[in-house]
Amino acid sequence: MLTAPDKLNETYSWWSREQRPFTLAELIVDGAVHVLGLVIAIVAGSILLVFAVTYTAPEAAPALLVYVGSLVAVLGVSLAYNLWPISPIKMYLARLDQAAIFLFIAATYTPFLAILGGTPVATILTVFVWGASLIGIALKLIVPQRFGRLAIVLYLAIGWSGILVFQSLAHTLPPLSLWLLLAGGVVYSLGIVFHLWEKLKFQNALWHVFVVSGACLHLWAVLECMVISRL
Repeated sequence: MLTAPDKLNETYSWWSREQRPFTLAELIVDGAVHVLGLVIAIVAGSILLVFAVTYTAPEAAPALLVYVGSLVAVLGVSLAYNLWPISPIKMYLARLDQAAIFLFIAATYTPFLAILGGTPVATILTVFVWGASLIGIALKLIVPQRFGRLAIVLYLAIGWSGILVFQSLAHTLPPLSLWLLLAGGVVYSLGIVFHLWEKLKFQNALWHVFVVSGACLHLWAVLECMVISRL
């Protein structure tokens, strides 16, 4: 029979991700990682939008707005969720946090798929990425307590689905953008080890270091292909 604390932990398990209370030091470091990521996203994202929309890639403005907006949103929601104390508000923030990841994955693909234009393979991948992500968003908003580990598999499946258009991307993207895109995917994937290693000290902060690093690599990749290589 479950004791009261056990029942409380079971209730919190799907959204608190805190099998042990985080120390103040862990929360401070985690918050600092998020804030650094947000500063980079806002500054570099603004530079990307100004130069791309004004000079180098005005046709990609909608895709870039979706991408930069989702990057800032996912980091902002994650910051709020991870630092918010255990409460009903944190539970709702958890829904948004997990749903925002699906949105961000799809939005990250959008600028690269826009470069491929309306080719059949790009169209198919766009439909798959956004379709699967919208399903994931709906599940996380409606039944967030279910499919916890399965969601991680879905994150990875959507994230690495770009392998299906690797040849097309290799022929279209600048070499540096392609390598940055791959490196970002690897960094995200490696970070999941720390996401799952809940007993490790500073586990959550380390996970978010990988998230911010992967996001920065992909942001650099977009800057390279949309601005730097076109100057």
